[in-house]
Amino acid sequence: MRFRRWAAAWSAAFFASVFFGAMPATSPARAGEALERLEFVTESGPHVFRVEVADTPEQRSKGLMFRRSMPQDQGMLFNFSEETPVMMWMKNTYIPLDMVFLSRKGVVTNIAADTTPMSEAVIYGGRASAVIELNAGVAKNIGLKPGDTVRHPSFKP
Repeated sequence: MRFRRWAAAWSAAFFASVFFGAMPATSPARAGEALERLEFVTESGPHVFRVEVADTPEQRSKGLMFRRSMPQDQGMLFNFSEETPVMMWMKNTYIPLDMVFLSRKGVVTNIAADTTPMSEAVIYGGRASAVIELNAGVAKNIGLKPGDTVRHPSFKP
């Protein structure tokens, strides 16, 4: 039993280090310590959210795992600072999510809507420098689509 726990933990850490570990931290905030203002700009206008910023390999590997809920106006920003192929998964994540993939300039490049909780299937977002995780359905509710933009200090237009 102990080996299985160790193997599962090692597997998660390995996955995170492969996909997130080499990416530098860029935000001064720490996930769980403070929420930062982030704004999506869509055809219907601006939509303000508060996000946790996951800016260390440990924070990025944990993400929203093990949480049972999240307010509708909140999310998590994974900022990798450089564009690279980005892959995510939903292991140990109870909340269905929309994953919004972004360029360095804060332009939405792809959206993985209503991802499956607890799934280990890899979600490929293409080349991106950041991902914002929101509650499932939020992207559709605000009319978010590729080409829309995000305002946050992490992105320079």
